[in-house]
Amino acid sequence: MMKEAIFSALANPVRRKVVMLLLSRERSAGSIAEAFDISRSAVSEHLGVLRQAQLVQEIKVGRERIYSLNAEPLVALRDWLAPYEDYWKARLADLARDLEETNE
Repeated sequence: MMKEAIFSALANPVRRKVVMLLLSRERSAGSIAEAFDISRSAVSEHLGVLRQAQLVQEIKVGRERIYSLNAEPLVALRDWLAPYEDYWKARLADLARDLEETNE
């Protein structure tokens, strides 16, 4: 079930950009909202989806909410995707070998 929540959360380009923003450092909700041409409440909804998928963590500091990336679910996703990556690497290696043979 967790993979589905992660895929669903990352399906939206705004949420993917939020994750990218949080790769470099934690940020306040206001700082995240400034990176978009959408309302603060829309950004807040996207952050809620990312929180539910456990991709971001939130702490309250005074009146601000500070968000940071939780990369742990991404590790599980990477592990799940690894066989597909291996498959495509093998296919591309086969293609490269076939092209080399054709050019000889």
